[in-house]
Amino acid sequence: MAVRIAGVNIPNDKRIEIALTYIHGIGRTRSNVILADAKVDKNIRVKDLKEDETNRLREIVEKKYTVEGDLRREVQSNIKRLKEIGSYRGLRHARHLPVRGQRTKTNSRTVRGNKRVTMGSGKSKAGLQKT
Repeated sequence: MAVRIAGVNIPNDKRIEIALTYIHGIGRTRSNVILADAKVDKNIRVKDLKEDETNRLREIVEKKYTVEGDLRREVQSNIKRLKEIGSYRGLRHARHLPVRGQRTKTNSRTVRGNKRVTMGSGKSKAGLQKT
């Protein structure tokens, strides 16, 4: 039986500490806090969870934290707000460039996409003619 928390199927063969991180918005730290609140051993496997432990976890995640669809919607609305007010960060989002001050001469492949150009950077080699 697959355990569903916040609309996500949790993998059965993993430790619950790791399995909770499959939910968008829950990392290792938050996972440990949730398990401490629910009084569940973090080393137990998901398939070995009892029904009441599963219900406690589900209740804590859904009541206390913004996860999955709600979190994605909130992040998108924050980005949209930045674009509308014309802030620097909003412009960087709109132009698909790094937002947090990273360099762009090299790197930034994740944001810009893999725009590698073969044969150098495209600079003209006018001064290097063969005679």
